[in-house]
Formats: sequence, structure tokens, C-alpha cells
Amino acid sequence: MARFSLTTPIYYVNAQPHLGHAYTTIVADALARWHRLSGDDVHLLTGTDEHGLKIQQAADAKGVSPLEFADSIAPLFAQAWDKLNIQYDDFIRTTEDRHKRGVAKLLQACYDAGDIELDTYSGLYCVACEAYFTEEEIDNGNCPIHKRPVEHVEEENYFFRLSRFEDRLLKWYADHPNSISPHFRMNEVTSFIKQGLRDFSVSRNSLKWGIPLPWDNSHVAYVWFDALANYITAVGYGTDDAAFEKNWPVSAHLIGKDIIRFHCVYWPAMLMSAGIEPPEHWAVGGWLLVGGEKMSKTAGNVVNPLDLIDEFGVDGFRYYVLSDTQYGNDGDFTYEGLVARYNNDLANNLGNLCSRVTTVVQKKCDGVSAAPRADSPLREHAESAVRDTIEGWNSFQPGKALDATWSLIRATNAFLENHEPWKAEPSAELNAIMGDALEALRIVAILCVPAIPATAQLVWERIGLTGDVSHERIPTSVSWGLYPAGLTVEKGEPLFPRKAK
Repeated sequence: MARFSLTTPIYYVNAQPHLGHAYTTIVADALARWHRLSGDDVHLLTGTDEHGLKIQQAADAKGVSPLEFADSIAPLFAQAWDKLNIQYDDFIRTTEDRHKRGVAKLLQACYDAGDIELDTYSGLYCVACEAYFTEEEIDNGNCPIHKRPVEHVEEENYFFRLSRFEDRLLKWYADHPNSISPHFRMNEVTSFIKQGLRDFSVSRNSLKWGIPLPWDNSHVAYVWFDALANYITAVGYGTDDAAFEKNWPVSAHLIGKDIIRFHCVYWPAMLMSAGIEPPEHWAVGGWLLVGGEKMSKTAGNVVNPLDLIDEFGVDGFRYYVLSDTQYGNDGDFTYEGLVARYNNDLANNLGNLCSRVTTVVQKKCDGVSAAPRADSPLREHAESAVRDTIEGWNSFQPGKALDATWSLIRATNAFLENHEPWKAEPSAELNAIMGDALEALRIVAILCVPAIPATAQLVWERIGLTGDVSHERIPTSVSWGLYPAGLTVEKGEPLFPRKAK
């Protein structure tokens, strides 16, 4: 059994979860479910980032302590993921003791290696990003990401000597050419390194809400040594050496393109300094835009995912998020786009196929299934769909994987339209046609598990199969010809009632 571990970013608790958070988390969950289907030993980590200036300011505005504020927001993320049917294995909060101990160990290791030194910084700082910018990087005095004024900051901080790691990072990426996807993001990372790396602050002495440095408790850890460390502290670093040895390096970090510099430059350098192997892979997603702008509290264009699942159902919403945008590119969220995807792919294609097949079997075949033909014209479509679905999920491309799965749905609908079994009289030929269609639905149900798990189980049961469809295995369970004759097929309510445009 192969190990497959993956992480989402940890999300700031200065505001409630929004669609941007849900996007990456749903992609991570779908990938985790795919690898469980493939028989892998899967571990999915998510969590919340609860230290730093943004949290202190948000707490002050509410008139509560930072911990009280974090305690009021962090559970909302866990609750949102539960409602979105996210099967995470661990949820870490950076206020937990295991995290604090691991951060202290990481800081001490880098300090002992001589890569953290005291210095004075003077420069431009964005509170929302928790990052420093040069004059060239800002836009008319504003942060290029959050479009709000940056602040001039001058203070004595401890610095991580990132500038020493240029050659080591370039060599590591040369030795691991497939460690970042999409591949054009690798070019972005290596180009950034080749431009020359600047040391970055790892502490603040003007802020008290954070983890104290183990050698100087007048400073607290600055965001990257705190937040990024969650990936290792959650799997035992600093608290359980055996667990850490087993679970690191992680198979894949899922991140947004706006944090690629910190994850793909800062983070591996920090790990190298501490004598820890970098992650195996980074899958870099684009942004879900609203009106052409990145979704954020600052921009005032936040969409609450829980509002959408009330209308479209959990699986309807999950499907849209996974299928509408090729992972790695930006997508533009619109309500109209969600309705169109829901109606076209779910109601008209999958829902219609399931309804057609189960209705005909009930009316024309006494509600009893027939086995598929070995030489069915659908077999080639199924085998092609399985092959391309596997390739899509394994290359961190849910949209491509789902399009491949839907190619079998479309082919089966076309097959039925060609034969018009609803007009036929009961016969051996009709049984054979419906056996082929039922087998296609069986394979579709398995392939749909990562994206729409509840619907996949419902289809599985309606065509007479028992047990948990998510316990099937790729690729053996999606071989053609495994659907048995003699099962009771039930019609049921529409899977996805059409929505008015």
C-alpha cells in the first residue's frame, strides 16, 4: 500500500470561510478520495492559522483576546468542511501545544545551523499579506494583491538568511523537475530564485500574539516560521519522531498561486537549513475570481459556500468547483455558470442517464438487471474514460478527470438514444442493451466518488449494488463486465432537479 499525504494551506481566522477557501479544500478532498479508491494509505491535513498581526487587530476590534477570537472562528472552518463532506484526517490549529513545540524545534534547528541572525529591517509591509515588498513591487503605494496601502516598518528582527540558499534550491529543483505543477509554475519559481534571494524576517518584537523564539522570548515567530511549520508539526515534528519519520516528506502541498514564493522558496530553504527533506510536490492552483478580482474580505466580494450548498446541494456545488476551472488556472465564479454546469452536466447528463436506465429496466425488464455484453459498443468508451480519468486525477487535474468520466456518460446517453429502448418490447436484445447501460453506470458511479461521493453511492444503490462504493478499487473495479445479472433496480427521485436559469 503506497502512502499518499496531502495538505491544504491553513486558513487565517481573521474572517469566516469563503469560496476561495472551499475551492482548494474540495480539490484536496477529491484527490484524497481518489487515492483512497486507488488503495493508497491517505492522510489529508487542513487547519487554521491563528497568530500574527491580522488576528491581533481583528481581536482588538471585537474587544476580545486573540485566543478568544480564534476560538470563535476556527470551529467555523471545521464545520464548513464537514458540511462540504471533506474527509480530512487531521485539523491543526497553530495555537495547539504540538504546533508550538514543533515551531520552537524548527526555529532552534535553523538558529543552530547559523541561518538565523539578528538584524534591523526597514521597508514596506502589507498587514493583509503579512509580507514585505520593494518599491518596484507595489502599485501606487498599494499592495499588488490586496490593493491597500502598505506601511513603512522599521524594527530589529531576527532574519533567516535565505540569500545563502540560491544554489541549493536551484540544484534541488533541477534534481526534481516534476515537483511543481502546472509546470509553468516551476519556471516562475526558478526565475524568482535566479533573480537573487533576499533574507526575510522570522520574528517581530512589536507583537506579542505568537510563539516566542526559544532563544529570545522578547520576539515572537513571524508568520512563515509559524504557519508553514504546521505541515511538519501536525505529523509529529517536535513531539513524535517515529510518526514524523513515517509521514514526511508529504506527497503534495495544495496551494494558491499567491503563496507560491513562500511555499516553494522560503519553505524548502527553511527545511534544508533544519536538515529536513523538502516536500515531494506542490500543486499550485489559480484563484476563483468574482468579477475579475480575487475573492477576499478586503475586496468585499466574498461568497459563502454554505449559502450555495443550500440551493445546489453539496455534490452539485462540489462538482462545479472541481469541473469548471482547470486546476492551475484562474476561474471566474458566477451564479449563472454554476446553474449552467448543474443543469447541463448533472441534471441533463448524469441525472437523465440514471433516470432513463432505471425507468426502462423497471418498465420493460421487470426491474431486474441483465449482465453486460463482453463485445458491447460501450466497452471501448468505458475503457477510454477510465484511462483518461486515472490520468487526470493522478496529474492533479480534477477538471480533466471529470470530463473523461462524463465522456462515458455522454456516450451511454447517445447509445440509448440510438437504440431507443423505451420504445422497444421486452426481449433478449433489450436486456443486453440495458445490461450494457447498467455496467456503464456502475463504472461511472465508482469514477464519480472523488467529486460527488453521496450521489455516487445513490447511483450504486439504485442499480442494485450493495456496500460502500468508495470501498471499490481502481483499476480492478472499473474493468468492463463486472456488473451481475439478477439485481433489483430502482428508479427513485431525480438526482439533480433542474434549476431555473
